[in-house]
Amino acid sequence: MNTLLCKGMFCLLSWEADSRGRHGEYTLQPLSLQAEETTELGSKKELKSMPFITYLSGLLTAQMLSDDQLISGVEIRCEEKGRCPSTCHLCRRPGKEQLSPTPVLLEINRVVPLYTLIQDNGTKEAFKSALMSSYWCSGKGDVIDDWCRCDLSAFDASGLPNCSPLPQPVLRLSPTVEPSSTVVSLEWVDVQPAIGTKVSDYILQHKKVDEYTDTDLYTGEFLSFADDLLSGLGTSCVAAGRSHGEVPEVSIYSVIFKCLEPDGLYKFTLYAVDTRGRHSELSTVTLRTACPLVDDNKAEEIADKIYNLYNGYTSGKEQQMAYNTLMEVSASMLFRVQHHYNSHYEKFGDFVWRSEDELGPRKAHLILRRLERVSSHCSSLLRSAYIQSRVETVPYLFCRSEEVRPAGMVWYSILKDTKITCEEKMVSMARNTYGESKGR
Repeated sequence: MNTLLCKGMFCLLSWEADSRGRHGEYTLQPLSLQAEETTELGSKKELKSMPFITYLSGLLTAQMLSDDQLISGVEIRCEEKGRCPSTCHLCRRPGKEQLSPTPVLLEINRVVPLYTLIQDNGTKEAFKSALMSSYWCSGKGDVIDDWCRCDLSAFDASGLPNCSPLPQPVLRLSPTVEPSSTVVSLEWVDVQPAIGTKVSDYILQHKKVDEYTDTDLYTGEFLSFADDLLSGLGTSCVAAGRSHGEVPEVSIYSVIFKCLEPDGLYKFTLYAVDTRGRHSELSTVTLRTACPLVDDNKAEEIADKIYNLYNGYTSGKEQQMAYNTLMEVSASMLFRVQHHYNSHYEKFGDFVWRSEDELGPRKAHLILRRLERVSSHCSSLLRSAYIQSRVETVPYLFCRSEEVRPAGMVWYSILKDTKITCEEKMVSMARNTYGESKGR
């Protein structure tokens, strides 16, 4: 009589060896080549190990896997091929110096669930239930249709069932949209499993991080992917998208930010929310946007203009004109003006010294301190001999939900079931090209 009792991923197989009542028990652990046999000898119990291949050979000998009742998808072929490593305790034979041969990996003709290898229907269902519970419900509940019914012991401190884990989404830059000075696209794969927890929403937080901002006090802006982005009720500077991975069943959600500040350090954080209100672990991406656009021809013209205003006697009107011109341009443009001025007119005095001499220390300080806003990365790029601005367009799939989710019912809605309409649009991406190939 063969009996298979399962709990979680562990199964206990018992059988009656002969008519005299002697019996043994094997504990089988998945993905393990070790089985433990307990043989009762009087009042003593002897514990020993055997290779899994030996166990299968025993089954063949006992005609449990006879030729007339082969199990579909499994073919067993063994041959000697080298020796077991000395570190493998399963290969040692007590009293023999010869090591047992290394079994060849079984050839897999077809992938089938483990429980289909069992012939007895009752045992098969018990094994299937145990495997499904272990895989989808952490072994702390039962699979009912496409959800987990948790055991009474599988509740967290808040009283919410937690036998079905809520995976952590992984936020990343979209590989199809290269970040620009103002536009960044992020994406993540939908983490809702086929069975178990149901994702209701994704919460995205973004904030600018710099030396002037207290990151503990400034929390940035929180956006609900379902209520703010897919509904279209949020800001026009942020839009939602959706696509599919290599497998159609895999959904990829994306968000595009179109109004970021150039040369800014931003921190983006994402977490999932399930239909019971649980939050997943956070996923974070920190990046700096590209350097601001620079009109290099205009910067060179301004440098020439400032030189002409500084040259010779500078009247009060000319001083004010030079001051206004330098204060009106952006910090990156001012950096480029300084670069061109020093490249062409440094022999008459560098830009800093001439500004202090012509405008006075106070006005010169107001102008020059703006250069501190340019990061070290952009400062090195803005010293390039050649800069050209270009604008390119890239396609992006903008998505909107077709239905309005009722207020106060967010936790009870499943994001994957939301009907979404997507439309491909072109997004303008402005960039600088830097080089050393062009002179004046």
